[in-house]
Amino acid sequence: MYSYQSDVLEKSEDSLLLNVGPSHPATHGTLRLKLKIQGETVVGCEQEIGFLHTGFEKLGEHRSFNQFVTITDRMNYISPLNNNIGYAVAVEELLGIEVPRRCAQIRVILAELSRIADHIFSLGAMTMDMGAFSSILWAFVEREKLYDVFESVTGTRLTTSYTRVGGLAFDLPEGFEARVREILDEAAGTIDKFRASFLSNPIFLERTSGVGVITREDALNFGLTGPIARASGVDYDLRKFRPYLGYQEYDFDTPIYAEGDSYARYVIRLDEMDESIRIVRQALDRLEPGPINYADQKHVLPDKQSVYHDMESLIHHFKVIMPGGNHGVQPPKASHYSASEAPNGELGFYLVSDGGSMPYRVRVRPPSFYNFQVYSKVLTGRMVADLVTILASFNVIAGELDR
Repeated sequence: MYSYQSDVLEKSEDSLLLNVGPSHPATHGTLRLKLKIQGETVVGCEQEIGFLHTGFEKLGEHRSFNQFVTITDRMNYISPLNNNIGYAVAVEELLGIEVPRRCAQIRVILAELSRIADHIFSLGAMTMDMGAFSSILWAFVEREKLYDVFESVTGTRLTTSYTRVGGLAFDLPEGFEARVREILDEAAGTIDKFRASFLSNPIFLERTSGVGVITREDALNFGLTGPIARASGVDYDLRKFRPYLGYQEYDFDTPIYAEGDSYARYVIRLDEMDESIRIVRQALDRLEPGPINYADQKHVLPDKQSVYHDMESLIHHFKVIMPGGNHGVQPPKASHYSASEAPNGELGFYLVSDGGSMPYRVRVRPPSFYNFQVYSKVLTGRMVADLVTILASFNVIAGELDR
């Protein structure tokens, strides 16, 4: 609403109110920034979220534990497999079951491949936003190779819905290992190309070094996690802090930088892709034949082929799928919080079970929801031209902001 007093105040301060978004090329997804600028300097910033509100959490209270897997895809459309896996682990911990070794190894491989796809695309988008176009094409090429692999494994490229409570929808296809090893070699070359093209480029250095600094104290106070926090000196990686799926058996490092600027957030993602490649190679070396689903079919869907030919499997299938009564996966009355290391940070699921086949309450801790909070503080005092660089370095997933 128009206010004479605010109008006079703005004129006296020589300031201008500027809207960025909710649909603006500088916003990755649907979010809005309300800026107050004086000349080229941002003197105030307010984030507005909620444009993609879909009610993910409430929907979870009206879906079975397996049905909710399909909803976790939609929370993060850049790395849906990480959401599938993190949620499945949370339910399995609530049930007190442990998946077979082969299942855990496959989940680790796909989680790390998804991390590479996420990081390399975010770096390509960041450099494209700053004016370098070739890099986004390099990123698209590598991501497409990985999406082809995801499609061969899950049947789809984006909304994968691959995990099941206690296992996986399918085993790996023939030729998976050879193709992934080939992609890893090629991805390592592209990562080197990202380093060679930008880390000593004076324009890139001027636009990222010392720009958008997040102090270690701010990272802790705002609850930041993932590469953003680690680029600010916070040594927190859930794969080491709270190992799951056997991550403690893999040899890998957690890159840490103290600078906390946009440059550090760029470099740390390059380093993390190197570590993901190390993990995937180790997992491929150890991959052994075996079951991919938990043995007790009262908790997991039986193999589809056995459903067609085995009466007992058919009965279990109906018992797990059918709604109401004593059907479906039914964890004990309890509440449980489980978190995994997604590409952007801590992805947590808080589940409350009343003993039925659907969660009584689902609460999600998406990393971007927390990471985006610090944006206004970081941007205030910077030039308008820094807006895009800083926002791109955050790699905000708008779907995680609007649950």
